[in-house]
Amino acid sequence: MEKYFKIFLDGYYGYWNYLKSEILYPSWQNYFYWLVGLSLLVWLLEIVFPWRKNQPIIRKDFWLDAFYMFFNFFLFSLIVYNSLSNVFVEAFNDFLGLFGITNLVAIEVNSWPTWGQFLLMFLVADFIQWNTHRLLHRVPWLWEFHKVHHSVEQMGFAAHLRYHWMETIVYKSIQYVPLAMIGFGLDDFFILHIFTIAIGHLNHANIRLTYGPLKYILNNPVMHLWHHAKHLPEGSHGVNYGISLSIWDYLFGTAYIPNEGRDEPLGFEKVEEFPKTFWSQIFYPWLRKKS
Repeated sequence: MEKYFKIFLDGYYGYWNYLKSEILYPSWQNYFYWLVGLSLLVWLLEIVFPWRKNQPIIRKDFWLDAFYMFFNFFLFSLIVYNSLSNVFVEAFNDFLGLFGITNLVAIEVNSWPTWGQFLLMFLVADFIQWNTHRLLHRVPWLWEFHKVHHSVEQMGFAAHLRYHWMETIVYKSIQYVPLAMIGFGLDDFFILHIFTIAIGHLNHANIRLTYGPLKYILNNPVMHLWHHAKHLPEGSHGVNYGISLSIWDYLFGTAYIPNEGRDEPLGFEKVEEFPKTFWSQIFYPWLRKKS
């Protein structure tokens, strides 16, 4: 236990120092300022080219979503996730060691060209995320956490990162083993993270963008709007689960775009009764079960 406690503390202090460095020493490989820059850029696109023209620039819950962005992207890692995930990885490796397994890597990709590694990680990670997203809709107890994201009633770029912190744990836990087996760490490829953030911001933005023929490959605002639609096909748990890519939805029959849906109501049944503040939304899944 002492070893795990030391890993926890080292992870905590290490991330605190990293966060200070991110803010105080800007660089091209700096997540903080990339997030700020991408957010301002997509917000500017919303202002100049609004799709829903009657939606205010400071839309409903704009500041709540802005807080979620920084909480989920930085503060949650500082408070608990980074340290606990380091402990989990070490404990998981120790568990495998009991069976004589010292290396999870099944596919060696270090000798591949960088573009090949990038493409493989992008495709594998996105497919895992697509399946995990389906689980968030189909498994009742997971849906109670995912409701936070679907409580958005006016779509805008910042809605991208309005989600319950439990989703981070679910996504990262499911991703860890498959990515580790092909030699990837979760922090590999800085540019991949930035690309997925940009796509996610655009998918939630108040702009009309379909990418033309590439819509069958890349997720887009028109397609993703229907994922957030309040009224979906009868018997459906959800549609358009794609994160960065739309191809999985077309391949597995979950794509649904009956029309552009510009003014389609968003949310879920009785979304108006859902908690409106950050902390009430964070505690909602547990408090609801007690009621």
